[in-house]
Amino acid sequence: MAQINENYLQLPGNYLFSEIARKINKYKDVHPEADIIRLGIGDVTRPLVPSVIEGFQKGVSEMSEAKTFRGYGPEQGYSFLINQIIANDYHPLGIELTEAEVFISDGAKCDTGNIQEIFGLDNIIAVTDPVYPVYVDSNVMAGRSGQLGADGRYQKIVYLPCTEANGLKPELPQTKVDLIYLCFPNNPTGMTLTKDELKLWVDYARANQSIILFDAAYEAFIQEQGIPHSIYEIEGAKDVAIEFRSFSKTAGFTGTRCAFTVVPKSVMACDSTGKAHELNKLWLRRQTTKFNGVSYPVQAAAAATYTSEGKKQIHEVIAYYMTNAAIIREGLQKLGFKIYGGINAPYIWLKTPGKLTSWEFFDKLLNEVQIVGTPGSGFGPSGEGYFRLTAFGSRENTEKAMERISKLNI
Repeated sequence: MAQINENYLQLPGNYLFSEIARKINKYKDVHPEADIIRLGIGDVTRPLVPSVIEGFQKGVSEMSEAKTFRGYGPEQGYSFLINQIIANDYHPLGIELTEAEVFISDGAKCDTGNIQEIFGLDNIIAVTDPVYPVYVDSNVMAGRSGQLGADGRYQKIVYLPCTEANGLKPELPQTKVDLIYLCFPNNPTGMTLTKDELKLWVDYARANQSIILFDAAYEAFIQEQGIPHSIYEIEGAKDVAIEFRSFSKTAGFTGTRCAFTVVPKSVMACDSTGKAHELNKLWLRRQTTKFNGVSYPVQAAAAATYTSEGKKQIHEVIAYYMTNAAIIREGLQKLGFKIYGGINAPYIWLKTPGKLTSWEFFDKLLNEVQIVGTPGSGFGPSGEGYFRLTAFGSRENTEKAMERISKLNI
């Protein structure tokens, strides 16, 4: 009889957002008339902007004629998109990259989950807590985590608590770790790091020969000056960091799927004999073996975000969502909630009222005012007692949600 990968048995229950969907569906079965406002999963609601649609349609049109038809594209992405990424996202920051260091993919979720494949199973990983679940779950599936303890933490994973005591910003590991997952602006807390704060992590990685896996999927939502948009703004980071970005939230590509990962050729890791190897080559080998690339029309649409009109339209969409964030943030503050985020990120992280657990507050919102958010405990043990709301809803639903919460019996 075939045997399963028993590491999957270490995963507790359903994936967080699958469990939320299950609870919503159960509620709707009993209350089919309910007008549920969804501010839980980080899915966008604004349509693709006109420039993107034009680029998409042009790409599709080219596929309809023999002279412009394209079959398999390069697994790492088309040059026309990669060069636009380098010119628009990195050159203005003073960051030099080559075309071979940027890999186009179908999502940052996929890349942050798959990147662990190029690392050995004996690596010690560190994650901020709370954290985006994919970082932990993908390492559990691979067999790097050890047993799940009664405290909700895996035996072999180093957790870096982000609590009120440290301003929801992780402190450097007290022991040596090999792989460090950082996400800033943070999902779920919405917090950011300054350049000086991020430099501490780069310095730690350089001193300990660690690799930082830096998720910058929300960098376009940064509003304040002095907040780094890329880890490569920090001197020495190109030697120790891999960066992930996405068009999903920035340009509304959640249903279109396009992202990219930057793996500088200077990032190295050793084999069991101590010989150093370029991670760029390993990631290229992984992608060319397991991935056939993002479709041409989608990459053409992504490239359209970098036109002058595309940039303007994308900026307007981001401003729309950040206005939603301000509405939620200010509304909750007036109601006396203790909150974080919502300034440089589309997420608002709030402390649950009274002594309610994260899931108890989820049930209360759903049952009393038909609002869906995300329980903080789903992001890790330090998320217990907290709750995440997103700014990706419509303006109408965002305002309606704040009105409903103001009537919540707390």
